[in-house]
Amino acid sequence: FTRLVTKEGRRPEDIAATFGMEEMQVRRALALGNLLPKIREAYARDEIDPTSIRHLTMASKAQQKEWLALLNDKDAYAPTGHNLKQWLFGGQPIATGVALFDLASYPGQIVTDLFGDEGFFADANAFWEAQRAAVEARRLAYLEDGWSEVVILGPHDYFQGWEHEKASKAKGGKVYIAVSHRGEVVFHEGFVSRREAEKARRAARGESEAQPVKPARPEVSSSMQTYIDLHRHAAVRATLIDHPGAALRLMVAHVIAGSHLFRVQPDPQRSGSDMIAESIENAPAEAMFDAKRRAVLALLDFDPEAATVVGRFGDGYATAELFAKLLSLTDAQILDVIAVTMGECLEAGSMVVEAVGLHLGVEMAALWQPDAAFFELIRDKTIVNALLAGIGGEAVASANAGEKVKAQKELIHDFLSGNNGRPKTEWLPRWMAFPPSAYTERGGFRTVRHALQVAPLFEVKASPDEVQLVAEAIEPEADPAGKDVPEEALAAA
Repeated sequence: FTRLVTKEGRRPEDIAATFGMEEMQVRRALALGNLLPKIREAYARDEIDPTSIRHLTMASKAQQKEWLALLNDKDAYAPTGHNLKQWLFGGQPIATGVALFDLASYPGQIVTDLFGDEGFFADANAFWEAQRAAVEARRLAYLEDGWSEVVILGPHDYFQGWEHEKASKAKGGKVYIAVSHRGEVVFHEGFVSRREAEKARRAARGESEAQPVKPARPEVSSSMQTYIDLHRHAAVRATLIDHPGAALRLMVAHVIAGSHLFRVQPDPQRSGSDMIAESIENAPAEAMFDAKRRAVLALLDFDPEAATVVGRFGDGYATAELFAKLLSLTDAQILDVIAVTMGECLEAGSMVVEAVGLHLGVEMAALWQPDAAFFELIRDKTIVNALLAGIGGEAVASANAGEKVKAQKELIHDFLSGNNGRPKTEWLPRWMAFPPSAYTERGGFRTVRHALQVAPLFEVKASPDEVQLVAEAIEPEADPAGKDVPEEALAAA
């Protein structure tokens, strides 16, 4: 496509018609082809994630070179994802959709996100110059229309609705223009401050304006404040027990936004290995969960590029604001939010994972397939031979017991792919099933131990041979909470 454009002068729409493609597909291909060769090579080696490569298509050649130097510098930080977009635009990226002015008259550069629906202003200073001029023009238009005053609120000022009252133009209402740091402009027409509204009411009643008297001390003592706080707290929670729907939404708000008493954080999915990190990042199950997370982020009006829903740790207002948002959602939507937030906070490697997997009957074969990382991590001949027996049968495993680990792995791959005369076989290692089991009597397999402990809770029973094998092979060890595993749990399992 790049050759057709640069050497033959063909337009993207002509290329799209020739190859029976959408024009946007062609433009995206051209944008990716316009990246520096070393960036494309790094992407092909999976050193750059898809979100970052999309953002890089909006970068100039100079920015691409600068970012590539950061990527290759082990002591430097190369921004990725949403941080990369901020880095490209010198801070918060400003979308063209917020502009009040005509984009056709804008003298600066506009960078188009070919993988999204918006463009962005490459020069923030040029945008703000044009935006402020447009805001000023709107201010003058309001004044000419008869409004008593037009107040422009800057990025660090906020229009608080509860501090104002509605007032018509004829009764002295003002227009407040709120401009956010992202360039968004909101017009609040017909408002006055509560103080101004009260003053107008006193004037209408013929009352003189009272002079404010500064109190010498607070209205209530600290002890009285504590008394009031505790009794209001008791009354609210006594009422809350009769409103489980509100309580559920309040709990979700606390899980996501936090409070002084609530601190929930997502599982970091630490791997300690780039190979394992890449494997989980590309896993089908992870992609399914991430798609649902993006939907929940959109539902809550959060940043769509945010890595998680939970872990915000805001102040009391942030939690209250989210509670108000959740009250507007249906029960089905709330359940979607709960499923994602709980999934983010589910601790990897814990007994809880085994418990949930047993209860839900998780079908690992539908959500996981053995990948390169799985086989790379197997280096024990006894283990790989046991795996070969599981997929190819005891006869094949016995015949190849003396072969090197690599050769036995190749046999397993032949069964998985149906190559070299081997029948193609669907296979799930015992380690990955729910419930899991071991291949040897060595012990030291935490997953099996956890599964055996929680199995009686869900009426899941292993075979007598399996229980005997694991119970005898695994030495009692301290669990993460510091408590020894009760032997009766193994017996019950």
